[in-house]
Amino acid sequence: MNLRHLIFINYLLIFLFCLNSCANQEQKNDYSADNTKSPEVVHDSIPITLVIHGGAGNIIKENMTPEREEAYKAKLEEALMTGYAALKEGKTAMDAVTATIQVMESSPLFNAGIGAVFTNQGKNELDASVMDGSTGMAGAVAGVSTIKSPILAARAVMEQSPHVMMSGQGAELFAKEAGLEIVDPSYFFDQRRFDQFEKIKEQQEKKETAYMQTYPDYKFGTVGCVALDANGNIAAGTSTGGMTNKKYGRIGDSPIIGAGTYADNATCGVSSTGHGEFFIRNVIAYDIAANMKYKNISLEEATTEVITRKLTETGGTGGVIALDKKGNISMTFNTAGMFRGYIKDGSKPKIFMYGN
Repeated sequence: MNLRHLIFINYLLIFLFCLNSCANQEQKNDYSADNTKSPEVVHDSIPITLVIHGGAGNIIKENMTPEREEAYKAKLEEALMTGYAALKEGKTAMDAVTATIQVMESSPLFNAGIGAVFTNQGKNELDASVMDGSTGMAGAVAGVSTIKSPILAARAVMEQSPHVMMSGQGAELFAKEAGLEIVDPSYFFDQRRFDQFEKIKEQQEKKETAYMQTYPDYKFGTVGCVALDANGNIAAGTSTGGMTNKKYGRIGDSPIIGAGTYADNATCGVSSTGHGEFFIRNVIAYDIAANMKYKNISLEEATTEVITRKLTETGGTGGVIALDKKGNISMTFNTAGMFRGYIKDGSKPKIFMYGN
């Protein structure tokens, strides 16, 4: 084979190599065009979600008039739509929580704000708390009587003070300095609640035990809300008038972070309602988040474990609403019923009162 032949073969090999490379590149380009139409990473959209409760207890249809049932449905829906509107406007989960709870605080249907029950001394003493799942910050007030919206006071403690909880006159002074609306204690008076209190107190003083059966909801009625906003942040809040005929200075679980309220973006947000002493002892709200974190179980599994098993076995009664970062909700209780509801992005509000 002479030199001319060798040169020809080399040129032929180079030509074939280039032809093959071009074909491979064309094939690669065709694959890109057919299978990766957009270079952007597609993320699951965050389903803005809001869940509420208006207290748990012996809530059964037989004890509810049609008019009163409609009143509860209307107010629960108003609360849901108020918070949902805030989320749709791009406001934070905390904004939605406080706006929602203010609606229920202004209604005598619930044991919070205007509908607060009376203490043994015939007073209204209110508690509230909030927690931000994105930062871990929290605020609470306890035993206040002149702050129109305790939930706003709890938020002010979180955002405008170095503290987590403030109580009594100190909390009221702080709220006034923070620019919150202060009212006369008579603002919270509700005749229906007062009549209930008088009957319960009379029976207790006579050492009768029937009052528990006659007024089984004497310790329930707390309101709460958990929200998930468009940025994936969770916030929770709880507000209450406490326990009817409670002793001087008694504080329940509602203003206690980890018992009545808890929020953590990594796990869930929780608001509790029920017999506060048991929720405090069992650290109910945090325990649900801890079960999710350390057992790697779902929100529904965690609330079932904590409420259906643990709380029930220790003699406690009540329930929780809870919401995780994916928009999954749980409304778990061990009483006859719980005023509750939720709304998810693009759906209509769902309202419930009685047991399953």
